[in-house]
Amino acid sequence: MATVQEGAGEASGQQFEKLGENLEKVEELSKRLVDVISHRTTHHPALDGPNQELYAKAATAYWAEAMQNPTKILEHQIEYWRKSVMHFVEAQQAMSAGGFVAAEDAGPRDRRFANPLWDTHPYFSFVKQQYLLNADAIEQAVQSVEDLDDKEKRRLSYFASQIVDMMAPTNFLATNPDALEKAIETDGQSLVQGLENLISDLEANNGELVVRLADESAFELGKNIATTPGKVVFRNRMLELIQYEPTTEQVHQTPIVLFPPWINKFYILDLKAQNSFVKWVTEQGYTLFVVSWVNPDDTYKDVGMDDYVEHGFLRAIDEVKQITGEKQVNAIGYCIAGTTLSMTLSLMKKRKDKSVKSATFFTALTDFSDQGEFTPFLQNDFIDGIEEEVKEKGLLPSYVMARTFSFLRSNDLVYGPAIRSYMMGETPPAFDLLYWNGDGANLPARMAVEYLRGLCQENRFTQGGFEVLGENLTISEVDIPLCSIACETDHIAAWKDCYRGVQMMGSRDKTFIMTQSGHIAGIVNPPSKNKYGHYTNVDLENGADGWLEGAEFHEGSWWPRWETWLRKRSGKKVDARIPGDSTHPVICDAPGTYVEIKASDQIKKKK
Repeated sequence: MATVQEGAGEASGQQFEKLGENLEKVEELSKRLVDVISHRTTHHPALDGPNQELYAKAATAYWAEAMQNPTKILEHQIEYWRKSVMHFVEAQQAMSAGGFVAAEDAGPRDRRFANPLWDTHPYFSFVKQQYLLNADAIEQAVQSVEDLDDKEKRRLSYFASQIVDMMAPTNFLATNPDALEKAIETDGQSLVQGLENLISDLEANNGELVVRLADESAFELGKNIATTPGKVVFRNRMLELIQYEPTTEQVHQTPIVLFPPWINKFYILDLKAQNSFVKWVTEQGYTLFVVSWVNPDDTYKDVGMDDYVEHGFLRAIDEVKQITGEKQVNAIGYCIAGTTLSMTLSLMKKRKDKSVKSATFFTALTDFSDQGEFTPFLQNDFIDGIEEEVKEKGLLPSYVMARTFSFLRSNDLVYGPAIRSYMMGETPPAFDLLYWNGDGANLPARMAVEYLRGLCQENRFTQGGFEVLGENLTISEVDIPLCSIACETDHIAAWKDCYRGVQMMGSRDKTFIMTQSGHIAGIVNPPSKNKYGHYTNVDLENGADGWLEGAEFHEGSWWPRWETWLRKRSGKKVDARIPGDSTHPVICDAPGTYVEIKASDQIKKKK
C-alpha cells in the first residue's frame, strides 16, 4: 500500500511539475501578446459600438419612465432582487443539507451550458442560474424603455444583447468547466496552445482580434478548393475574368457572366466538386465566365461605384461578347454584385444597350427601406466612424465587415470559436465554408462610403435615383427578364426585402424563388445533397406574406428550376468554346492570381 501511495505521490508531483512548466510558457507567451497588441493597427473607436448618446438617451428614457410610472420599474427591480436572494438561499440550503441535487427543470437548453456540471455542480449551477437571471433583468429593462424611436430601440436592444452574450460565464476560464477540465487533463498544455492560437490570430491581422474559424493550412486554392478547370482570359485593375472549360461537346449559344460580391472571394461558388455551382453550370452545357475581383489596397481609395460599373460590370460583359462573338450575355449578380448589376441594367437601359439578355439575382437587395438586423450599424455614428477610418487608411479593412457580420451571430461566430481556440487550445476545423468566410476582401474608401450612405442609409436607387457615370439610375428602369433567388432565413439580405425590390423593377418577365436556409447555404445547395427545398409563386402582385401564403413548396435544390428558366433564354446549341481567343490569350489557370491576395497583406503595405 505504501508503495502505491508513493507512486501516486510521485505521479502527482510530476503532474504539478508539468503544470508549472506550462504556466511558465504562458508567461513567456504573454510577452509576445503584449508586443503584438502594442504594435497593432488601430481603428476608429466608433466602430466598436454606439456613441454615448444612445446610452444617455436610454438612461434618460428609463428614469423618465421611473418617475412617471414608478410601480412598473419597481416591480421589475423587486422581482429581480427576489429571484437573486431566493436563488442564493436555495443554494445555501442545498449545501447545508449535505448535498447538492440538480434542479428538475434546469431551464432552457443552451449549447453553451451542455456540460453536465452546469446542473450538477453547486458552483457552476449557481453561476449559470444567476447569469440567466441577470440576462433576463437586462432584457426587461431594455423592453421597459419607451421614449425612444424604433431605430434607437432596436439599437439599444442589439447592444444590450451583445453585453449579455459577452458576459456569459462560458467566456471566462474560472467559470467554464469545459476549459478547466481540459486544462487539468492536459497539465495546462491547452492553455499554452490557446494562447499560441490567440497570438497567431492577432499577428495575422496586425494586432486586431479576428477569431480564426477554420484551419487555413488544410486548404490550398486550386488544389483542394476552387478547383474547377478554367483560364483567366482578361485582367484589368479591377478584375480577372475566368472562362471555365466546357464539359459538354455543345453549349448554349448565350454565355453566362457571373458577378460575385467583392466583399468576399468568388470561390464560395466553387468550394469543392460536390457543391460547386460553377462546375454544375458547365455540366449543364453553358459557357461560364466568372469575375474575380481585386483585393484592394490604399491605392484604390478613390475607386467608387462608377469604377465597379464601368471597369467591372460593363467591361466584363464587353469582353465576354468579344470572346464568344455573341451580341448578348445572361448575367448573374450575387449579394452586393446583384445590387450593382441592377444599377448597371438601369444604366444600360438609358444608353439603349441591350447586351444583357436576362439577369439572375442571388440574395440581392435593391430596396433598403428596412435595414433589418443591420439597423445598429447603419446609423450616423457608426457610418461617421467608417468615414473617418477610410479617410485615414484609404480602404475599409475586411475585418471590420467580417466582425460586423459575425456579431450578428456572436455566440456561433465569435464566442464559441474563441472558447474552443483560446481556452481549449483546439485547432479550428478544416471546413471549407469557414475557410472562405475568413478570406475576406477590403473595400475602397470611396466605394464603401457611397454604398453605405447612398444605398444602405438613403435608399436612393428606389427613392429618387442613384447617380452612376453621370446618369440618375432608378430601379423601375430594370426591365429585362429576371429571376431572383432569396433565402428564407437570410439575416444579411432578408427575403422579404429582396422580394420588395423585385416588385419595384420594371420587367414584365419576373420570377421569384425563395429557398430554405440562409445567405450562403441557401444558394450553395446542389441537387445531389437533396437538403433544402424552395418555394415558388408566379403571382408577384401581393406583399411578401401574401406571396408566401400562396406559394408552392418543392423538395430539393432550386438549381434545376433556375436552369430550366435560363435554358429558354440561352439560344440554340453551338460547339463548345475553348477558353480565350486570338485577342484574349490565356493569362493563367483558374482560380487566377487576384483571389490569392490576402486582405491583411494589403493593409500591411501601408505600414
